[in-house]
Amino acid sequence: MQIGLQIPSFKYPGGTAAIRPRLKEIVTTAEDAGFYSLWVMDHYYQIKGLFGEAYSDPMLEAYTTLGYFAGLTEKAYLGVLVSGVIYRHPTVLLKMVNTLDILSGGRAYLGIGAAWYEDEANGFGIPYLSTSGRFELLEDNLQLVKAVWASDETSFEGKRVTAPAVTNNPRPLSNPHPRIMIGGMGPKKTLRMVAQYADACNIFEGAGMEKMQKALDMLKGHCKRLGRDYETIEKTSLGTAHLSGNDSVDSIIRRIKELSGMGFTHAIFNMPDVYEISPLITFAEEIIPAAAEL
Repeated sequence: MQIGLQIPSFKYPGGTAAIRPRLKEIVTTAEDAGFYSLWVMDHYYQIKGLFGEAYSDPMLEAYTTLGYFAGLTEKAYLGVLVSGVIYRHPTVLLKMVNTLDILSGGRAYLGIGAAWYEDEANGFGIPYLSTSGRFELLEDNLQLVKAVWASDETSFEGKRVTAPAVTNNPRPLSNPHPRIMIGGMGPKKTLRMVAQYADACNIFEGAGMEKMQKALDMLKGHCKRLGRDYETIEKTSLGTAHLSGNDSVDSIIRRIKELSGMGFTHAIFNMPDVYEISPLITFAEEIIPAAAEL
């Protein structure tokens, strides 16, 4: 079992001037600790009540932040958990992921999803499509990256996107391309797209183990119908580990073992107190070694 770290909050002691040095300490410590991957959210408002006290709490743009991470690290994979399809034109997102992959030495994921934060989109003046429109745009994104990554130049016409001459130069370093991760548990559209297009899925641990298992079973059904080998899809989870709160080393290891038994191979955690650095040390000394045995 691989362990990843999501960094969803940038509200640190010392204010704005502290963000850069604190992130550097978090990221370099996490890589030295053996974390397999590093992730940020794709939001411009903070998620009130989950990772902050107000929607106006500090937030950084995701891909610029990962560019900084790429320069600080050599081993950890990097990704957005997950890119909202309404925030960037698909061809621009493709170029951004290619760039991240090249400058990180082949360590990028394309994490992507249909987006959900309507208040955020409205507040920033970003058109918020209907549910069906956002899923059409998601499928266009997925079809476009598959087409471009298979060639040096291609044209594309989808339901929502037209691109007459998209180039793939320079090509990403990941072989055959950066892993495509789709976030979400929607049984009809999201998990079907995972089976059809993706290399990885991400399922929210907060939904509960029973719902997570149902999502995996649904994904397996889509794979069977589409002729996809279910075992070729990387199963990742996203949860919270609060070592100075209600969690303990033993409770986290129990969760990881349960996830492993369900077929997950990559457990990603955010940590409310990560800026204190000590949780990363605890993961390095006790949790990551235990997970590596699974």
